[in-house]
Amino acid sequence: MPKQTQFNIETHGAGLYEFTQHVTNWIDVETGLLTLFVQHTSCSLLIQENADPEVQTDLQNYFARLVPPTTDPSMSYLTHTYEGPDDMPAHIKAAMMPVSLNIPIINGKIALGTWQGIYLFEHRDAPHTRRVVAHIS
Repeated sequence: MPKQTQFNIETHGAGLYEFTQHVTNWIDVETGLLTLFVQHTSCSLLIQENADPEVQTDLQNYFARLVPPTTDPSMSYLTHTYEGPDDMPAHIKAAMMPVSLNIPIINGKIALGTWQGIYLFEHRDAPHTRRVVAHIS
């Protein structure tokens, strides 16, 4: 029988927010496939290293450099700017990264590697409450 829930993740601006423990605490089946889906167009989901926080810092800095705000002269071609200089760049970043993840459940645990965690990657500068739908099949 499928199982579903929703995780609400509070963000405080751009960055990576780990929510592995929330997912782990919710799992109560021996085997299955976990699907996570974020219901927003300006953030992403990632499985990434959770041992060294410099990884998250470097990822955030890389994507900020790759897709700067619309106030940067290199982004002057963008037209969707009425929601702020970080909005359209956030949509571009979300288009480049996954908005859903599939993770096997084996022996009652999500089958992540030793140094892997589940992250919401917030691309906007302002705080948000992000909804991630979880489904086990």
